[in-house]
Amino acid sequence: MEDLKDDVVSMPRIGDKAPAFTAVTTQGEIHFPNDYSGEWVILFSHPADFTPVCTSEFITFASMDAKFAEAGCKLVGLSVDGLYSHIAWLRTIKEKIEYRGMKDVEVNFPLIEDISMNVAKKYGMIQPGEDTTKAVRAVFFIDPKGIIRTIIYYPLSLGRNFDELYRVLVALKTADEFGIATPADWRPGDDVIISPAGSCGTAKDRMEGKEDMECQDWFFCTRKIDKDEVLKKVIKK
Repeated sequence: MEDLKDDVVSMPRIGDKAPAFTAVTTQGEIHFPNDYSGEWVILFSHPADFTPVCTSEFITFASMDAKFAEAGCKLVGLSVDGLYSHIAWLRTIKEKIEYRGMKDVEVNFPLIEDISMNVAKKYGMIQPGEDTTKAVRAVFFIDPKGIIRTIIYYPLSLGRNFDELYRVLVALKTADEFGIATPADWRPGDDVIISPAGSCGTAKDRMEGKEDMECQDWFFCTRKIDKDEVLKKVIKK
């Protein structure tokens, strides 16, 4: 019975407070999520240092670091490797690896050492059905109040879509800023959904003075928000 208990995966949920921890990283010690209070943060895990898919991902994340920062979001990585492995791997990436024209890439965001797997287990990053000793590719979007807003998991073999990760961040911030929801494949400048769904009359009352709102039925009302208006609210320039 004890072995079965050890295999139980702890899974934080959307809406939960992000589990707290203190950890050593390539950028010094961090106290998570307290050190990021008032900011958005993406906490993500990768299976192992010195592996090809993870290398392609770190080059991409590092190359987009400034773009995420402009959107008011910081990045924090994790694997169950040790600090010296992290440092050697990131040095190798900078000195030797080129991917899709990206080269001489320096990773400046913290990468957590988690040999004990304590953090990985707190966040459900160890999935026994996939691997018992490596973290899957988990992504947690955590808002300025320390609340988990989105969770995405990928298997070991599948590299992440970083345009989608950025789109999720912008969509979450847009929903918060404008009190709306975003439809399938939404990007800044596309129509948004007036929520919560209730009646068309209720939606119209909430959006009084918004002549550009359109209701196709009582449960499906949209309105336009100009791309520049969205970006002004969610992107730091």
